[in-house]
Amino acid sequence: MVTGGNNYKDKVSQLISWGHWFSFFNIIAAMLLGTRYIVHSEWPETILGQLYLGLSWVGHFGFLVFGFYILIIFPASFLIPSQRLMRLFAVLVGTIGLTALLLDTHAYESLDLHLSPLVWDLLLSGERTELNARWQYLFVVVPIIFLMQLILSEWLWRKLRKLTRKHVGVPIAAVFGLCFLSSHLVYIWADANLYRPVTVQRSNFPLSYPMTAKTFMEKHGLLDRQEYTKRLDAQGIEESERIRYPMDTLSFNDPGTGQNLLVVMVDSLRSDMVNNETMPHLAAFAQQNLNFSNHYSASNENSGGIFGLFYGLPGGYINSVRSAGYSPVLLDTLKKRGYEFGLFSGDAFATPIYSEAVFKDKPLPEQPSDTDKNNSDEQAIADWAAWLSEQKATSPWFGYIELASVENFEEGGDYVPQFTPSLGSTNLSATDTDTKLLLKNSYRNAAYHTDELLITIFEQLVASNNLENTIVIVTSNHGTEFNETGTNSWGSSSNYSKYQLKVPLIIHWPGSIPVETTRATSHLDVVPTLMESLLSTTAPPATYSSGISLFEKNPKRRWVLAGDSRDIVVLQKNTTTVVDKYGNYRVYDQNYKLKGEGKPKLSTLMQVMHELKRFYQPE
Repeated sequence: MVTGGNNYKDKVSQLISWGHWFSFFNIIAAMLLGTRYIVHSEWPETILGQLYLGLSWVGHFGFLVFGFYILIIFPASFLIPSQRLMRLFAVLVGTIGLTALLLDTHAYESLDLHLSPLVWDLLLSGERTELNARWQYLFVVVPIIFLMQLILSEWLWRKLRKLTRKHVGVPIAAVFGLCFLSSHLVYIWADANLYRPVTVQRSNFPLSYPMTAKTFMEKHGLLDRQEYTKRLDAQGIEESERIRYPMDTLSFNDPGTGQNLLVVMVDSLRSDMVNNETMPHLAAFAQQNLNFSNHYSASNENSGGIFGLFYGLPGGYINSVRSAGYSPVLLDTLKKRGYEFGLFSGDAFATPIYSEAVFKDKPLPEQPSDTDKNNSDEQAIADWAAWLSEQKATSPWFGYIELASVENFEEGGDYVPQFTPSLGSTNLSATDTDTKLLLKNSYRNAAYHTDELLITIFEQLVASNNLENTIVIVTSNHGTEFNETGTNSWGSSSNYSKYQLKVPLIIHWPGSIPVETTRATSHLDVVPTLMESLLSTTAPPATYSSGISLFEKNPKRRWVLAGDSRDIVVLQKNTTTVVDKYGNYRVYDQNYKLKGEGKPKLSTLMQVMHELKRFYQPE
């Protein structure tokens, strides 16, 4: 029995020693495959960035492969008594691991994503695309990897005694351990100091989660969180990718129609508020003009929605545009055509995207700090009316009025409430239902008040004889939710349901026939519409926008794009697909309920991702 016990210990000891060397050579193989990530990624410009790249390359793949050894092969050495069977098991594990790594490198080169549920679903979808076909060819090398693992396994077993005598195991382990620890220490420093040559490498390698210590440093007075946040935002602008906007020089047929343009932005107004009860004047205006009743903002938050409307680009390009200092092509063209600009806001253009990008080169009106917010929309309209009266009939003008009463509905106002909630309990705060009713009715009251303001704008256009020569666009930057999805979502910026994305788009276009358009349209479509039909550009919309003209006949559109720098949102007829920057995805039905087996099509995702990169400068 003692002999048997010794034999078992000897076998296990040999297998463990063999496993260490087997893992070492697989680390080398993984590092060689890992050079594909380095080639495809941005090369760091500084010595410290290059040092971190080398340390993380050695340390990460060493830790990754050795981690799988500890979790799988090491315990199996105690459970599988046969050394041949054990080595075959290790060969299978090594083959699977290197194959997965090879597939991951290809996914990274093709999609800028590592293997994730989304990538695996696309890989196994069976959809016939060029990318899918290339992925399938990669499986041809699996027998080669398996054969090489078998040869390595046999050679190591034969040379095990000789290799063991060299006593180099500890120094090798120390090198990998030192590289791993050093890379994380460098990243902790770089993250706290926003040192981009290092932090930009965060997701270069698969399963890479560099260590940070901001909470610890803040707790011990080594980091100012507010100052850090400001620097982070500034860096996001300064270090963003270079953009080509427009992608080519624009050409024009003629000087355009010369019509005036007025855009009225009702902040946070969802589309279902445009009805005969809540906003009767706007509802009547919609019936008498062009009503795009299935319209979506470019984002569920202020900056993204405004950016999409003026630039015709998805929100992912915001930082690049801010960094380059580009003003919207639409506004540049209006300026060149001699349009007079009149900009008015009920909240003094508080959203930063106005001063940082959209109206960056134009003076914005300032309001006194003690201005009553409840009267600010009325003041903005009064200022616009005064400005309008000064405009010469021979010069076209562009007016922009931002109304903030709906967005600030919780602050109340001087207006008389039109709607009173019928509460189910005597205690107004007793239930979530009561809270929802109170908030939604306050919101409807603000919308009703805004409707009264809108009719004054329309009447002013009629009284000044401007309406018949003015294109009037009424829309919103995003919607507002009152937990209709049952996900504890209130307001905006919390999900991509229709309550937060679907907004009104009502256009008065002189000479047009009133019609309701029910096909899906987007904020990204407004710029192409105006550039083509108002300013007579002959350049294709793809040159300066991600949208298509609202007047396009029989548009071949399978999806509408929304989202921001964090999420890609694909809106289709009965589904909403949300993909984050790591490739994780969620598919929702028309009621924004998760679909258990919903999967995006590879061809659709490839088109969307191409659109999100199309305007970047080629390297």
